[in-house]
Amino acid sequence: MPRRAAAPASAVEVVRGADRAALLLQKTRRQLLGALHEPDSAAGLARKLGLPRQRLNYHLRELEREGLVELVEERRKGNCVERIVRATARSYVISPEALGAIGSDAAASADRFSTAYLMTAAANTLRDVAALDARGKEEGKRVATLTIEADIRFASAASRAAFADELAHAVSTLAAKYHDDHAANGRRFHLLTAIHPAVRKP
Repeated sequence: MPRRAAAPASAVEVVRGADRAALLLQKTRRQLLGALHEPDSAAGLARKLGLPRQRLNYHLRELEREGLVELVEERRKGNCVERIVRATARSYVISPEALGAIGSDAAASADRFSTAYLMTAAANTLRDVAALDARGKEEGKRVATLTIEADIRFASAASRAAFADELAHAVSTLAAKYHDDHAANGRRFHLLTAIHPAVRKP
């Protein structure tokens, strides 16, 4: 059978639709996506996961229909054709827009020092960057982004507060220096600066 060309799997894919998000929340389908980092067939997956092949075929069809699994090639075995598939990404993230009206709301909290405000801002960033990424892929363009991460161990709450004040001042100074509302070919960018306690990883 002819081999179907497939682009390399994405490192991460943001799921923006409710139907696709619902698929990810089903246990068997999550198991399949986890097992499909490398291409495999329904028979191979049945052996690997210890589940009936017929049951897996149903879930694979649903995942493929929603674009979470893709065909890599077809192999003929006797009178049968074996389909080799793989996950379209190494990992998946669900965007708040998949929840519709109950997704993140910018008006949920007006307190910029609260965890609710930070989570809403982070969720909105995920939603916006996912939309930009999808548009960039359609147009064959790379989205211009910058991510800076650092862990800082503060000696005291006072030093943490002083750092936050200096950071806010530095960001405001840079924003004022480079912001130009009248540039003919200017493009607006969104800057999100956040600080939260580091989470200990096992």
